[in-house]
Amino acid sequence: MIVDFTIFPTDVGESVSAYVAEVFKIIEASGLPYEHHAMGTNIEGNWDEVMAVIKACRDQMLESANRISISIKIDDRKGVTDGIERKVASARAKMNDADAEPGIRNAE
Repeated sequence: MIVDFTIFPTDVGESVSAYVAEVFKIIEASGLPYEHHAMGTNIEGNWDEVMAVIKACRDQMLESANRISISIKIDDRKGVTDGIERKVASARAKMNDADAEPGIRNAE
């Protein structure tokens, strides 16, 4: 399961990077595969693992903010591991394949 989530305080002013940095520490300490991006984080694991990390991030942020926003998108696919790496690698491979037709997908 890959989860893309964003969490930030809504009541602390314009700059939230210090709060996000604390959340990054929790994500990195989890041991789960992750990828930070400009608008959030992708994290991969089973339901209980990922939701425990998101809950820990929520709890941490609520220690220093009164109101937070959390957005979560889930891609849950049976039998897939290393999905973060595989999805990007698959798309990159198709970029380089001159014979590939848009909309044609293989069994990955």
